[in-house]
Amino acid sequence: MYTYEPAESAVSQTFSFEFFPPKTEEGIAKLRNTRRQLAQLHPSFFSVTFGAGGTTQEGTLATVLEIQSEGFEAAPHLSCIGATRSNVAGLLNTYKSHGIDRIVALRGDIPSGMVEFGEFRYANELVEFIRAEHGDWFHIEVAAYPEYHPQARNAQDDLNNFVRKAKAGADSAMTQYFFNPDAYFAFVDEVRARGVDIPIVPGIMPINNFTQLARFSDSCGAEIPRWLRLKLQSYGDDSASIKALGLDVITDLCRKLLDGGAPGLHFYTLNAAGNVSTIWQRLGL
Repeated sequence: MYTYEPAESAVSQTFSFEFFPPKTEEGIAKLRNTRRQLAQLHPSFFSVTFGAGGTTQEGTLATVLEIQSEGFEAAPHLSCIGATRSNVAGLLNTYKSHGIDRIVALRGDIPSGMVEFGEFRYANELVEFIRAEHGDWFHIEVAAYPEYHPQARNAQDDLNNFVRKAKAGADSAMTQYFFNPDAYFAFVDEVRARGVDIPIVPGIMPINNFTQLARFSDSCGAEIPRWLRLKLQSYGDDSASIKALGLDVITDLCRKLLDGGAPGLHFYTLNAAGNVSTIWQRLGL
């Protein structure tokens, strides 16, 4: 069992909710309703994803500006694969002009068929670019992978990649979701030993649909423990039982993480408020 003592910079906890930019009027209305519900929990900020190769660039910007207009802090994701320095500079200037001062800086997924990576190859290069262009204006979040990035050659390479991102100027990190708390605590211990002391906030994925969860997990490298996978499979189409088990499992995971010193939680909401709100209430946050 790993023991994790939070760094001095992680004393205050950060709780945040992640959305993806909707593509339809119905989706926009649904997300507005979700935000109204989650805003009552007073999160530190809402983040908004950015599609592979910038495919949701306009939607990300529109969603972030709407969140900000409602009086909440918004953090746009910015992926650099396939991007030019000019394009990234333009986006950063746009965000800054609107008073947005938090960015989630990512390499991003490589779109199918893409041959050229663009002018950035890794997230640490994006972090360095943001710092060079804007100094300390932006609070920069980066991604972390407690169970290692699915495209990493090995565990050491992945740890070294994270350290490079952190030391390039990141202020904090949020992780890919996971279900084994020891994976998180072990990851934190290892990067702390490499001199990284920024807060590393665990990413949390509520469980509502097993088929969807399995597909996401297989693509991003998040391990579903065998006992949990088999239990969820055994429920078949019994969505009520899947949801009930999911709430128990994720609430217990969050409690272990917070009790162990995690500096907050970042929820992958999938633009829905129900499960997140219930977990929040169970935790007494």
